[in-house]
Amino acid sequence: MALAEMRSLTGKSFVPQIFIGDEYIGGYQDFLILDAKGEIDRKLGRRPQPAREVAEIFDMMIIGGGPAGLTAAVYAARKGMSTLLAADVLGGQPILTADVENYMGYQFITGPELMAKFEEQARQFPNVTLVTGEPVRRLELEGGLKKATLESGKSFLGRSVIIASGKQPRMLNIPGEHEYAGRGVSYCATCDAPLCAGESVMVAGGGNSAMQAALELSAICPHVHLVVKDRLTGDEVLMGKVLAEDRICKHLFWQPAEIKGDGKEVTSAVIASADGKDRKEIEVKAIFIEAGLHPNADFAVSLVQLNPRGEIIVDCDCRTGVDGVFAAGDVTQVRDKQIVVAAGEGAKAALSAFEYLLSQR
Repeated sequence: MALAEMRSLTGKSFVPQIFIGDEYIGGYQDFLILDAKGEIDRKLGRRPQPAREVAEIFDMMIIGGGPAGLTAAVYAARKGMSTLLAADVLGGQPILTADVENYMGYQFITGPELMAKFEEQARQFPNVTLVTGEPVRRLELEGGLKKATLESGKSFLGRSVIIASGKQPRMLNIPGEHEYAGRGVSYCATCDAPLCAGESVMVAGGGNSAMQAALELSAICPHVHLVVKDRLTGDEVLMGKVLAEDRICKHLFWQPAEIKGDGKEVTSAVIASADGKDRKEIEVKAIFIEAGLHPNADFAVSLVQLNPRGEIIVDCDCRTGVDGVFAAGDVTQVRDKQIVVAAGEGAKAALSAFEYLLSQR
């Protein structure tokens, strides 16, 4: 009886359907949006809460502008969803990559060139709003909607959200690191190695990225000091090449302790033995820090579940376990951190979010 009455009034069969008196409000999501704007209070004849300006409530918010975020934006736009993409800088980690030879469709392309194509494709859709220049500092639920607040305090609301904020290089947090960042301290050997041709340099780290950096540098530098806190770890092929390269001096069970300079650029680095008993100073013109990456998930720690590495835990459909909250790319526990993998995960997340939104109508 009730179902027949509902269909006769609205022509729709989903539940719940909300009325105030004889006025049809819509479904639950419609109710939340009107409530966020203070319209429900007005319709009930109550004095609204202090006005909260809501210029627009997006179908989907995407946090992050790397391969996962930009791909998600394209897929969301093609589904006709109003989409907000918020990112400090567009491009993500690939803009720090000189050569990309494993992205299908391009036998060779630079990272910045590839991400410029991603951005160009996302910008062609009028239903995609790009907000760049400052990071998201907080993500929370608000009355069933998702609220993203930028560093400036400006906030946006969305019916769904995809966290695609990627990772950032880990810092050593030693004296001189911050002071000489960009003046001999680098977190991207691929980007800055050409600036050190003919000089002695240091690489801090013992994983694949550190070994790859040491090999790249050994091709143009006479001495490369590879400082490893423990043992070398990673691919056996890379390890064999590093151990066989005479221009790479391996300092196993040592770690950087201080970076020194003349006030303008790096002149040397102090390393300490793992047991803390010995220290030595090595003259270098640059130190490349390859100590791994840290997931950019701090703004969502109170909302989603993280693994011990700080990555957001998702299922095979990019769902976080929180209704309407999805995650994709390097910020998640998905194993392989590759451009093509991140792009694929971004597409999956957008499609999953679209299905979620359909289920809420």
